[in-house]
Amino acid sequence: MARMPTMPEDHVETAHPSRFNDYDSIAEGYTAENETSLLNAYYERPAMLELAGDVTGRRILDAGCGSGPLFAELRDRGAIVTGIDASAGMLEMARQRLGTDADLRVADLASPLPFPNDTYDDVIASLVLHYLEDWGPTLAELRRVLRPGGRLLVSVEHPFSITLWQHMAGEKPKYFETRIRIDEWTMGGQTARMSFWDRPLHAMTEAFTEAGFRISVISEPPFVPEARELFPEEFREITGTRFLSFLFFVLEVG
Repeated sequence: MARMPTMPEDHVETAHPSRFNDYDSIAEGYTAENETSLLNAYYERPAMLELAGDVTGRRILDAGCGSGPLFAELRDRGAIVTGIDASAGMLEMARQRLGTDADLRVADLASPLPFPNDTYDDVIASLVLHYLEDWGPTLAELRRVLRPGGRLLVSVEHPFSITLWQHMAGEKPKYFETRIRIDEWTMGGQTARMSFWDRPLHAMTEAFTEAGFRISVISEPPFVPEARELFPEEFREITGTRFLSFLFFVLEVG
């Protein structure tokens, strides 16, 4: 899910992230909005599927699968998919979408994963790493479960877009710091506080290479053409085919 960023809150920088990100409470509303939103349905998911390419027969871990829209698309394209998420409520929504035979498991990306070494051809981490303060242990686990030659596909909030919104809101941007940002989402009549860890681009690329990945793609993809017609207000001042929102990576295991 994606929203325009709010400002970092200095007074909560020491707050433990487990106090926030209660997806269980907003699972139904989140799922409904995610289905048709500009940033998810007409930008992030199509871009991720384009980067994944032909996935026929590939074993894929959808890490942070939420209610399963990307899982469903990958499965329809012939992939063998496992989905994990820290939210049992979101996985229940995924089961309703995908059926009881779908391989869905509760698992926290900040903890060791319940899979053997070299299990997957691809791992897709769609809009999930920016919830984590320390990427090191998570990236090490994702690399462990990937086969030699496997790929990790990542999308995160674009660090420059966060800086731009800070500047527009009148705050002095702190691009080079890794710091927590608190947002409040209301969906389906329920409200949850969400915590995000903003970090500069070099901190991302260093984390990837330190975990043993080779960066093969850094992408700022275009939105799908029909988006302009469906969301005229959002595109009133955008003349090209791209806007600042998310940043995408394709990482390879040597």
